[in-house]
Amino acid sequence: MLTRFLPFLNWFPMRADTLRGDLIAGVSVAMILIPQAMAYAALAGLPVVYGLYASFLPVMIASMWGASRFLHTGPVALLSLMSAAAIEPLAARGSEEFIALSLTLALMVGVMRLALGAFRMGVLINLASHPVINGFTNAAALIIGLSLLNTFINVPMPRSDMFLRDLSQVILQFPLAHWQTIAFGVGTLILLSLMKRHFPRLPGVLIVVIIGTIISASLGFEKTATVSPAQIEDGPARIAFEDYARLEAQLAQTKQAQHTLNQQLRSLAKSERKDFMLEAESLRLAGEEQSLKQQLYGLRVAVHRFALTPIEVNGTTVYRAPGPDASWFADSWRFAGAKNGQIKLTGGGQVVGSIPAGLPGFALPGMDLGVISGLLGTAFVMALIGFMEATSISRALAAQSREKLNPNQELIGQGLANIVGSFFQSYTVSGSFSRSAVAAKTGARTGFYAIISAVGVIITMLYLTEYFYHLPQSVLAAIVMSAVFGLIDFKSLRHAWRVNRSDGVVGLTTFLATLWMAPQLANGVLVGVVLTVLIYLYGLMQPRSEVLGRTADGSLVGMSGRDLSPISDKYVVLRFDASLVFINSAFFEQAVMKAISHFPDAKTLLVIGNGINRIDATGEDKLRALAGDLKSAGITLALSGLKKPVREALDRAGLDRVIGRENLFPNKDIALKTLDAQYASEAGTAAAAAS
Repeated sequence: MLTRFLPFLNWFPMRADTLRGDLIAGVSVAMILIPQAMAYAALAGLPVVYGLYASFLPVMIASMWGASRFLHTGPVALLSLMSAAAIEPLAARGSEEFIALSLTLALMVGVMRLALGAFRMGVLINLASHPVINGFTNAAALIIGLSLLNTFINVPMPRSDMFLRDLSQVILQFPLAHWQTIAFGVGTLILLSLMKRHFPRLPGVLIVVIIGTIISASLGFEKTATVSPAQIEDGPARIAFEDYARLEAQLAQTKQAQHTLNQQLRSLAKSERKDFMLEAESLRLAGEEQSLKQQLYGLRVAVHRFALTPIEVNGTTVYRAPGPDASWFADSWRFAGAKNGQIKLTGGGQVVGSIPAGLPGFALPGMDLGVISGLLGTAFVMALIGFMEATSISRALAAQSREKLNPNQELIGQGLANIVGSFFQSYTVSGSFSRSAVAAKTGARTGFYAIISAVGVIITMLYLTEYFYHLPQSVLAAIVMSAVFGLIDFKSLRHAWRVNRSDGVVGLTTFLATLWMAPQLANGVLVGVVLTVLIYLYGLMQPRSEVLGRTADGSLVGMSGRDLSPISDKYVVLRFDASLVFINSAFFEQAVMKAISHFPDAKTLLVIGNGINRIDATGEDKLRALAGDLKSAGITLALSGLKKPVREALDRAGLDRVIGRENLFPNKDIALKTLDAQYASEAGTAAAAAS
């Protein structure tokens, strides 16, 4: 009983070789976890330090209360992107509101996973079929990688409600790309590939981070300058920059007004009063906020097109448009932001910047009911997708180690990790395939290795954050790209098409729907699940049913499409391969009447019921009505091979007396012999009478 509530007690007593294996695995995973966590936090639209926060307590909680000893929990690419996509319509990336909503979403996902595990609802994973998961995973991997293309080339990306349109805007900005940023990204991809091929045991991710940081600091990769509008001598550029700064200031004022108004509405709600004027003003401000955001997203791309060249004039640096002969490699400065009437320009690439040192403090996630209701659907899909991801990883590793898995316990562990983490500034986490695989390969024996990896993160947060200042953002983007592009597997979709065309359609539809509906990835999964259910219901409504004939070797096969003679002129044999329930009872009736219409001289209809696993009240009623109608037409209904539960249901309903016990046969062989003998005897009697 104690280990049921405290599963980590199964780790003890721990032998020396077990501790040594966990120590090596924990250190190995920590070397991958730290740079990955920062990269995934950037993908989630958060400052990189929040990736480290998500790699601390959640890792420990999930390993202590989870079911798999190999599964490593923490930031992952898919849920990072889904978190950003869900919150972006509500707040600007990197803002305090965006961060607060990310923590709230983590709490919601955690509560849902914990509830599913506590009520033993792990079977819900079966709602998403294998083709749905394949289609979604391929599309999501493609979207994750391409969503970082703007960081890879250092251009802004508009954030609208359609990812493909935003991606096209990034592609159109290729002529404005920053060549040094591209060099860091391409170099990272090449180095990661070489490390994986020739030195697979070394922590390639950590090595590229260290090398990239050192080169960036040596070259002065980051170049920034804060100037007054008067220093920008290019008129159109100055006007565009000032327009952007004005819209940003208006957005800040609108959000402050919304905050004040929401406080007033909450106070009224506590006293059960309403103020319709305030509610109307809240709706107006929400519309104004969305309008300002859309204007800013479009204008951010426009202002980036202005390239400026710094020139010294009378001891003052001014910025002018470059001459017509300026090359792509020329020193050009572009807009980076505006604050307090000053304009920030950048002449280099983007780096991680200052990372706060120290451990995350305790803070309550936001509990705004309006926001929670808006995120509810996405949180549920994220809870299921994260669980599917974690379960598939655990199953793959358990198959090698013959470890027994408990999906409901894994749900509890993942739920607790997100709940506890959300109170200590962690966003949504789940199981990681790459880190779990490294743990298994390097000799992990128990979940204690994850605790050791979390200790490595603690040491980094306390003492090493200052050394990551010059880490280029394009290096982090390349790390994520390298990880997710390896997940793309179109062979699985092609294989599903070969096995079953309907499964291939489901996988392809899910893939295309996810791409089209991005950044709202959850909608792609819902489309796949709904299509799977519809195809399944269609199969139930029209199951396989055919009249049987006899081949030359005496076996019974369907007559459709074959040149076969009927078994007999006196009786028809119909095979029905499905349970007889409400959804297909009408189809069963049509199949029976169609068979009778093709054999007008038949006196008996034999239904081979080996495939009827269940019968409900509607099916029983349809069978009773058919027996009566056929009897009125001079045709006897006979059944063979009924399973025990179906036969008992007919007995309880008294249908055995309606059909006649003599017409219920244990199997088709006895039924055929009996019918052959019966009609041979009748033929003999008729011949004798005629004689």
